[in-house]
Amino acid sequence: MTLLPFVQWLAGTPGSTALHESTYAYPLVESAHVLTLCVFLGLAVMWDLRLLGMTLTNVPMSQLKERLGPWMTGGFIVMVITGAMLFYAIPVRSYQSIWFRMKAVALVLAGLNAVVFHRTIDRRIEEWDKDPVPPRAARLAGVRSLVLWTIIVVAGRMIAYNWFDCDKQPQSALVNTLAGCVVDVHGAP
Repeated sequence: MTLLPFVQWLAGTPGSTALHESTYAYPLVESAHVLTLCVFLGLAVMWDLRLLGMTLTNVPMSQLKERLGPWMTGGFIVMVITGAMLFYAIPVRSYQSIWFRMKAVALVLAGLNAVVFHRTIDRRIEEWDKDPVPPRAARLAGVRSLVLWTIIVVAGRMIAYNWFDCDKQPQSALVNTLAGCVVDVHGAP
């Protein structure tokens, strides 16, 4: 099953066309996405480094959570909304981008990492709240978060480049498969 017909329909909607062709809206949405990514990710890195016991070791985790949490949540919400708008502006190109697909998988994994952390380790925070080096499970969650968000940022940045776009044929069958390219037997899109 492919989502290509849906994203093709989405690309033809008036809102998608207007956002994509806008002189100001698209760059403003993109800028808001990057700025809120900076807010969220900067604070998430501080949180993860504290989970690793590498910084702010004298600050209890509960206090860090109380102070950073609202800002991280706000940044995350605006980042997701603007990211969805960027996808909406160019849905076919995004859907058929290896980098976008890599980013989407890493986002799902980062989300799962956060859910598991908050439903398990974080629920026992009072046991290790003031420890300079949190327990192994918390440190592993921090490492996974740092690695996944690095992948998300790099892959997100690479979306802008057309190295593997479906309209650049011929490409290897692997690239066409990973990007979701639909090509005829002669390699034309």
